[in-house]
Amino acid sequence: MQINPILIHSDLSKTMKNMAIKFASLSSVLLFLSSCGNHNDSKGTAAKPSAPIYPVFTATKRSATLNSDYPATLQGQQNIEIRPKIDGYISRIYIDEGSVVKKGQILFQLDAPQYAQMVSSAAAAISSAEADVSTAELQVNKTKPLVEKKIISHFDLESALFTLSSRKAALKQAKASLANANTNLSYTKITSPVNGVVGVIPYKLGSLITATTTQPLTTISNIKNIYAYFSWNEKQLLEFARHAKGTTFAEKLSNAPAVKLILSDGTEYTESGRVETISGIIDTQTGSAQFRATFANPLGLIRSGGSAIVRIPQPLSDVILIPQKSSYELQGKHFVYVVDAQGKIKNTEIEVMDRMAGQFFVVTSGLKAGDHVILDGASTLVDGTMVKSSIQNSSVVFSGL
Repeated sequence: MQINPILIHSDLSKTMKNMAIKFASLSSVLLFLSSCGNHNDSKGTAAKPSAPIYPVFTATKRSATLNSDYPATLQGQQNIEIRPKIDGYISRIYIDEGSVVKKGQILFQLDAPQYAQMVSSAAAAISSAEADVSTAELQVNKTKPLVEKKIISHFDLESALFTLSSRKAALKQAKASLANANTNLSYTKITSPVNGVVGVIPYKLGSLITATTTQPLTTISNIKNIYAYFSWNEKQLLEFARHAKGTTFAEKLSNAPAVKLILSDGTEYTESGRVETISGIIDTQTGSAQFRATFANPLGLIRSGGSAIVRIPQPLSDVILIPQKSSYELQGKHFVYVVDAQGKIKNTEIEVMDRMAGQFFVVTSGLKAGDHVILDGASTLVDGTMVKSSIQNSSVVFSGL
């Protein structure tokens, strides 16, 4: 029997084609079932989103100090203008600008020879007056025995006595003129009336100055103590008068805490000061009263005419503090987010003092000790959100106190 190869090849091709179709169909079914199974598994194993974690601190009562800062002008204890009392030319200048001088130290020498001549003339007048007194005394001594013997009348003795009295008066006048001439001569040497520091010296050698010269020769500043002048408005003054301890302003000032001075470079002056005086008049233009705080200046670091800030502390105890960053402000009101026991946050309004304790608000109402408050990120929260709390160490949160 003879087999046709063409028929065998045709049957084999059909068979292979049918097997390929069945394999493709099986693969599609398996792929579909696999995709369905994966889809069902993804739905069954999807995790619910976890609650966000926020840093939280516990509100507790603490002690703090509120600082009130006031711009101040600085003046030395004494600022004395040095002015001439006589006319003359400056012949010598013994000091320089910024020099430290002692009381009685010579500052300037004036060339005024007329005053030396006046001394000489007054001295000569005294010699003449003394001679006249001696002559008058001789006349009195000569007249007395003659009157006693009644050789001459008593009138001659009285006349001699009057002449002697007149000569003695002339001598006193001559001595006064000499003293006055010496005083004027002493004015040619201009000395410092106090210990202090020399200011600007506008006049140089050879300058003619008079007693009516507008500009002083210099200014001597006594800066052993420094006065810092600052102002309070009427409201602050009334608050101080009502709440400070004491019955009089003097007692209230003596009981006030020591104040600090912040220099122009931002550093705190090492010496503490005291507020000593309050002006008795409120300025009608500014509505404020002037205060004076005194600071010791042993090293002469502070100079008269400078500027600084007077910092007045107000100690507080048993108050609730919160960091500024834990609150936010809306329409002039302050709010924080408080976390309850279930982890739900609540938007809470608080009231705070106008003055701050560094980077912290002093809460007067709205919070109580033990409340858990969101430390940071309050602006991104929504009331009623569930959160996880990460309790922060209070020593770290309040490290700035």
